[in-house]
Amino acid sequence: MVSTRDNLDMKPDLLRILDLAERLGQLAQAHLKSVAGASGLQPVHVRILLFVTAANRYSNTPQAVAEYLGLTKGTISQSLILLERKGLILREGDARDRRLVRLRPTAAGEEVARCAREAGAERWKRPAEALPDGLLDCLTEMLRRLQAQEGRRSFGLCRTCRHHLSEGPGQWRCALTGEPLTADDGEKICREHKNREVVGA
Repeated sequence: MVSTRDNLDMKPDLLRILDLAERLGQLAQAHLKSVAGASGLQPVHVRILLFVTAANRYSNTPQAVAEYLGLTKGTISQSLILLERKGLILREGDARDRRLVRLRPTAAGEEVARCAREAGAERWKRPAEALPDGLLDCLTEMLRRLQAQEGRRSFGLCRTCRHHLSEGPGQWRCALTGEPLTADDGEKICREHKNREVVGA
């Protein structure tokens, strides 16, 4: 097997990379459709639940969902209405800013998201065993550069953000909001995420 490092000097075939990414996405979407159907949902509904269960307290809003999934506010709005009717999410007013609506998954919504994650992990486990070391880092860096180039939000994990400050063992704070952070916060997706190394992101 040729390692990623051995291929650093080779010029990448960008069209081939995009084609492979699209085809992988189609397989993932087909799998998500089957998982969603088992719960009487559409793939977009499961994708919303996956995001809401992974988002931190700064990112659990309809606007953040729309930005993360690249969908219109109208599409997201209708999907949220359906998810609320099915008892999978709750929409609550923000305690500080009444203009904001916060989304919270119910226990049933958490279960749908958990099943979707586990089913996906099981399906992709064996094919992923053939991936060379470093490929994930390379693809992540490519995504980050594209996001920075196009002025898009990175939606990264809190602990990888330039605003995530360590204040001692087991103590962290968000430099953007000034609020303390927990270890669990560090593993959540944040709409305000800024990459550490990408200048101007």
